[in-house]
Amino acid sequence: MLVKKIIKVVLLLLGAVYILLQGLAKEVEGAILSAIILMLLTWLYVSWTKHKSRFFLSFLVTFTIAQILNAISWYTPEVPLDKIDYFYYLINILYIVAYALLIIKTIKQLNLKTIFSELTIPIVVLVVLDVFCVTLISGTTEGSFSYSQYVLEYAYNAFVMALLSFALIDYMYRNNSKSMLFLLGTIFIAFSEIIQLAYFYILSDDSLGFVYSFFLVVAFFFLYLQSQHRVTQPIPAYVDEPIEVENL
Repeated sequence: MLVKKIIKVVLLLLGAVYILLQGLAKEVEGAILSAIILMLLTWLYVSWTKHKSRFFLSFLVTFTIAQILNAISWYTPEVPLDKIDYFYYLINILYIVAYALLIIKTIKQLNLKTIFSELTIPIVVLVVLDVFCVTLISGTTEGSFSYSQYVLEYAYNAFVMALLSFALIDYMYRNNSKSMLFLLGTIFIAFSEIIQLAYFYILSDDSLGFVYSFFLVVAFFFLYLQSQHRVTQPIPAYVDEPIEVENL
């Protein structure tokens, strides 16, 4: 238990250092530190989580591998514009796979028949909003990418928004602490990804590095917290039932 507490404290300290490095535009150091943080977080989850989820563990492992490759990519020669940047495609595909694993994990917890019968209108609204948001966000960077890169970025943004939507549906369906923590985690992931996109391709403001890294750290904080809760049955919404008064 002492080792567990030490790792948690170390993770919090390293998270603060990571945010500081990103805020100072120390991208290389931040990439290396983020890979170390995720390896420690994965170790913490594997060693001291009572009820493990193979999908959440796969998410952590996949995301960690992507971060390790991202750190390595800073030490590789710069790829000319007329050449294929394999690291770019591989890293982003791994991020997509990681988010897809969280989506699959969420879907497997849902009773889809009940979901579609009770939440038809919210689902339709979410689909429309997702298409609108993904198209809008991806469109802001269209001029910065080749066609294949744009398609990959569009798919990336689509998976992020889909994850957020499924987390919201899960919360509306399940209505408990685990689903709430998971929703908060996905909200901060979405914010982090959007701000990171603006930081790299739209605005040259170093303060955005601080913001998106802070949101990312908070996102994984909530995701880890939800992983410590078991999946339970949905909690019925509060119903104000009238009090029966006996006839006097």
